[in-house]
Amino acid sequence: MPGVAMTGTPMLTAYITAALAHAQLRRLEDGSVFAEIPELPGVWAAAASEDECRAELQSVLEDWIALGLALGHPFPPIDGHTIEVRAVASGE
Repeated sequence: MPGVAMTGTPMLTAYITAALAHAQLRRLEDGSVFAEIPELPGVWAAAASEDECRAELQSVLEDWIALGLALGHPFPPIDGHTIEVRAVASGE
């Protein structure tokens, strides 16, 4: 990603794993499943089954991270895991 340097993929994997461990799932009246990660505003999903909902939640989380990186937003720590982003000079 131009203009952004991260400390490495394991950092992202650890953050995603930690965030997903905080997922709260509940079955809705219509039988579908809703999941959210309360610490991460806007990260939620709904699907017909728990497995589908977990997969969708991970996809939403990955998109949320990508958007946050693109916009330069800070990421809240989760269980000691963070996403450290530093600006880099053009051409670096």
